[in-house]
Amino acid sequence: MYNENLGGRLEETGLKEECGVFGIYDFDGRDIASTIYYGLFALQHRGQESCGIAVSETGGPKRKVTSYKGMGLVNEVFTQEGLDAMKGDIGVGHVRYSTAGASTRENAQPLVLNYVKGTLALAHNGNLINADVLRHDLEYTGAIFQTTIDSEVIAYHIARERLQTKTAEEAVNRACRKLEGAYSLVVMSPRKLIGARDPYGFKPLCIGKRENSYIITSESCALDTIGAEFVRDVLPGETVTITPEEGIVSDLSRALPQNKEARCIFEYIYFARPDSTIDGVGVYSSRIQAGRFLAADCPVEADLVVGVPESGNAAALGYSLQSGIPYGTAFVKNGYVGRTFIKPKQSNRESGVRVKLNVLKEAVNGKRVIMIDDSIVRGTTSDRIVRMLREAGAKEVHVRISSPPFLWPCYFGTDVPAREQLIAYNKTVDDIRKIIGADSLGYLALERLTEMVKGLQICTGCFTGKYPIEPPVGDIRGEYEA
Repeated sequence: MYNENLGGRLEETGLKEECGVFGIYDFDGRDIASTIYYGLFALQHRGQESCGIAVSETGGPKRKVTSYKGMGLVNEVFTQEGLDAMKGDIGVGHVRYSTAGASTRENAQPLVLNYVKGTLALAHNGNLINADVLRHDLEYTGAIFQTTIDSEVIAYHIARERLQTKTAEEAVNRACRKLEGAYSLVVMSPRKLIGARDPYGFKPLCIGKRENSYIITSESCALDTIGAEFVRDVLPGETVTITPEEGIVSDLSRALPQNKEARCIFEYIYFARPDSTIDGVGVYSSRIQAGRFLAADCPVEADLVVGVPESGNAAALGYSLQSGIPYGTAFVKNGYVGRTFIKPKQSNRESGVRVKLNVLKEAVNGKRVIMIDDSIVRGTTSDRIVRMLREAGAKEVHVRISSPPFLWPCYFGTDVPAREQLIAYNKTVDDIRKIIGADSLGYLALERLTEMVKGLQICTGCFTGKYPIEPPVGDIRGEYEA
């Protein structure tokens, strides 16, 4: 699925992640704003709508937090001059994509609160299913909200709990017990960096170290970018507190039994960068494995295996390795098509795909082609790409998808639309094959997902309708997005 915002895929049909978070505490007191910048740059694939950085000097005034955020990509929002002016040895950063609702600077993160105990800066990845209830309770006790995001609800509850607790980390823990849904948090208090992951482990979060600095971030690729070493993942249900006096302190009082955990499988299929490792499983190797499973379960005679850039490439290589059919490149992506690309008129929508993605005619002409993609949502993009391959001379086009069919919406931070908009809803695989114009179509089997991630507990709600948490009665997706 090709989307200009995420690795080059077409925006109108692509899946979208919500956010990436990054926090760092330099125990030697060095300024860290530029480090956060590069960390966010590595997480840009997780959100291209807005970004922000907040920093503080742990040896300075308790209420002084310097923050800046704006709409756009990391390298569009921040300048070297602006980063140089952000003095602080502790800080958090955020990149955001919203599932729906207002795309405004006010909804950008991190959120910075000033309250009786000092300051709090928070960055959040995920989606709460009880945000409306928590917000309602706060509003009726006098809270005034500046945003429409559930992250502000979390920040308010942490601040409120802090009035009743001895430590910031205890306040975070108590606030998290009220939250239902997906959240990975990085919280900056005046003298502590705190990370928290929901008990199901929906969204990734990990810890890194560089010299005398500690980092908490969404993906390990951000650690590589800044030259930090990977320490470990934050466990589902864990709160970690980082201070110079005690280093990393863990609290697992919110943890569930391991068989209750439910990681988002799309981190491995699509969202995460292939050079990241999440909960001990390499993203690249999981995609290779998905391709191998497709070749074993959905074989077909062909001359060439190709991937739809970018997340289809590794699965295509896996298919090739398993089947012995040569792996090749069929698509050229225009790397200069940015977030603000002007969409073509309805009468000329085909050019919308072709401007971003073109077919190498000499690679596919006269050949039977297996095209690997990570998913089909509505199907409109898949049908155009299949047609492009045929127009380039492909004799046959066989489509293989490295995930099962989408049949249900997601409530935990992945922008899977309502059932009626999903091409697989009330349609057979052969119905879908005819709609997209392929000679054959095969999906990854549901039972292969756990094998693909080496036995980790995962969420399959968007495929099965069986969610780890009871979904809300109404469709609240997008009302209080991260």
